[in-house]
Amino acid sequence: MSWQVQEAKQKFSALVQRALDDGPQVVTRRGEEVVVVISAREYRRLTQPVPAFADFLLSAPELGQLEIERAADPARAVEL
Repeated sequence: MSWQVQEAKQKFSALVQRALDDGPQVVTRRGEEVVVVISAREYRRLTQPVPAFADFLLSAPELGQLEIERAADPARAVEL
């Protein structure tokens, strides 16, 4: 939903409620998008630190602990 600044000022409570219920609300000034109103929960989600990719990989469980059973069937022939 898009709100003009004047309308956003007049209906601020409604703007906040829509941001909570329906998600981000865009406020425009002279036809140009200038701000977005979002819930505090969404703001925290978007601004929480993201772990480095290397740390993410290192936090994975050890593959040796996985019990993977494979079929004893011979591999299928592949024609070239």
